[in-house]
Amino acid sequence: MKILVYGAGVLGSLYAIKLYQSGYDVTLLARGKRYEEIYDHGVILVGSLSGERTVSRVPVVRTLEPDEMYDLIIVLVRADQVSELLPVLAANRNSKSILFMVNNPNGYAEWIKAVGIERLLLGFAGAGGTRKDGVVTYHVVSPILQPTTLAEPDGTKSERIKQISKLFENAGFPTAICSNMEGWQKTHVAWISAVANAILAAGGDGKALSQRPDLLKLLVDAIHEGFDVLHKLSIPVTPIKLKILTAMPKGLTQFILKLWSKTQHFDTIATSHTLAAYSEMKLLSEDFQAIARSASIPTPALDRLHQYMLDCSM
Repeated sequence: MKILVYGAGVLGSLYAIKLYQSGYDVTLLARGKRYEEIYDHGVILVGSLSGERTVSRVPVVRTLEPDEMYDLIIVLVRADQVSELLPVLAANRNSKSILFMVNNPNGYAEWIKAVGIERLLLGFAGAGGTRKDGVVTYHVVSPILQPTTLAEPDGTKSERIKQISKLFENAGFPTAICSNMEGWQKTHVAWISAVANAILAAGGDGKALSQRPDLLKLLVDAIHEGFDVLHKLSIPVTPIKLKILTAMPKGLTQFILKLWSKTQHFDTIATSHTLAAYSEMKLLSEDFQAIARSASIPTPALDRLHQYMLDCSM
């Protein structure tokens, strides 16, 4: 299978190299300074827990030409970067499948219009990390919390999606196939956006957040409100295991978030990404504010965290 990974940030670099190291025919698309880094030095990965460092010289390109053909294009960019690359993907009609692994709580009409529903696949990464001085420090998330998640637009468990799931599994990523990816992404933004805004409200520091009971209480209230919005709009919490966030007593959820927010794990997959992708976090927070308004229920905690995020504009 001939694969193009479109985007060479933390996740694009990680997924491209893990697939490449597993023997797949992978090309990585990078731009600007990042292209120069990879062309000159390869992709440098460091495991956040193990400290293991690898250097891989994956084939790297700057552009996707209209006449090129890939069996699979994996789009791994920030949500606020998608609109500029849709015309490029639309012009490339030869590639068979295009997997968007991007935050998107707003539905997929724009993507379908650009690439066609027959080529579109949906997904979300089960990893996080940071990139500094050309080095990607990463953490693959436990499947208990969030496996790499894949879906067909209609939710069917097709042979195509099963084949691509196997591809990621072979590369070391625990993987799940979802029957309702739109619900999954709305659920994800409902709680992750609140977490990101709480991090920003605490000065961009998870350890500082852990010492702020007022913000932790506000965060728990915001998560409850976000799930109330989903319920009002008849959107099921997906995956169902996330219902535990609101099924537990609020005090217990607050205590767990206090412990988690001061860990290296939280810093790698939550704090660092929030700080590196403020524009994306702002967009997603605004998106969920719009979703919440459509539910016509009060969301004071969500609103306060959203305002904190706006006030700390980076």
